[in-house]
Amino acid sequence: MSLTQRLVPTYAQMLRALSGWLDKAREQGGAEADGLMSRRLAADMYPLSSQVRFACLQAREAIHRLRGEPLPPALDDLAREGREAGERPGSILDAEGCIAEALARLDAVAPDELDAGAGLPVTLTLPTGMVFDMTGEDYARDWALPQFYFHLVTAYAILRSQGVPLGKADYVPHMFGYLRPGTAA
Repeated sequence: MSLTQRLVPTYAQMLRALSGWLDKAREQGGAEADGLMSRRLAADMYPLSSQVRFACLQAREAIHRLRGEPLPPALDDLAREGREAGERPGSILDAEGCIAEALARLDAVAPDELDAGAGLPVTLTLPTGMVFDMTGEDYARDWALPQFYFHLVTAYAILRSQGVPLGKADYVPHMFGYLRPGTAA
């Protein structure tokens, strides 16, 4: 499976699921739903608003890194917003706008556009100063996807911990496209 085939559909289907979770939160919580954006699982973890931004950041960042392009300033802004979201969490609609932007970027990726990035050198510098050198394939497997899922699952857990009625079907709604007729519970 190529990098483009592995990453783009994965990011897109899971970002759509995340948007669905936020829709459920808004429907359930009404005017109070935006308060969820500042909720955390633990005091030393980023809030829901950061988790959404960081999931979107991972999806968008991978496109540029695997094209061998420098990261645009908009991604630096998104990372900064994620780190500062504890003070300015924004609304669920803001989060859904961030997801929509990431989905639009993913939709614009050609079917094999990221494949040549498998052998490219990728240097990943964290805000702590740690620097990782790897290939594009290593980056996709060992950083981009695990980080994306970390933030996605954390967002899911925050919403569940706050009483949003989410279940397995909400986490993997794309699986219903594979459901054999007549086998639904």
